[in-house]
Amino acid sequence: MSGPRGRAWQRMLSGRRLDLLDPSPRDVEIADIAHGLARVARWNGQTAGPHVFSVAQHALLVEAVGGGLAGNLADGAGRSLRVELLLHDAPEYVIGDIISPLKAAIGDSYKDVERRLLTAIRARFALPEPGPAQVALVKRADGIAAYHEAIRLAGFARDEADAVFGPCAALAPEAEALLAPWPTDVAQSRFLARFHALTGPEPA
Repeated sequence: MSGPRGRAWQRMLSGRRLDLLDPSPRDVEIADIAHGLARVARWNGQTAGPHVFSVAQHALLVEAVGGGLAGNLADGAGRSLRVELLLHDAPEYVIGDIISPLKAAIGDSYKDVERRLLTAIRARFALPEPGPAQVALVKRADGIAAYHEAIRLAGFARDEADAVFGPCAALAPEAEALLAPWPTDVAQSRFLARFHALTGPEPA
């Protein structure tokens, strides 16, 4: 019989105590997510420029790319999908960003924590569980964003990026503009502003 579980919660700046192994939607705050994601570097910080390329900015890029892939959806479905795109990496506000090859090597232990956090985040903001088509679209948008980040910021040659991510077309100008890394406070405020633009007032 195993002994008592040690502390697995983290105190957030909002004052919440978020249990990382058994997260409650009540302890999820969008301000904490925006603050954390703006301070987590993509590509382990190995990107060009005076600022890190944060997960918050990556999330805005994925939302812009995915919105273009989705085409003309009904208003409600479109908003829900865009929030799903924006929050697709939201668990990283407390568990950090791990590059895909290392994540695969770590295996199910990391993925299980990530899944539990994402479930709590979706419940907090009343997001439906995405269906297969939505999951595929988010994955595709994430891959396109990673491809362009790799070439523009992370030192990949185009043929290397083609081999790793698969060839991708050029980005639309509004998405292309999101590849210039921002200071932390700018990434945080723009992520938060976009969330509120998509959702309106935060659920009580």
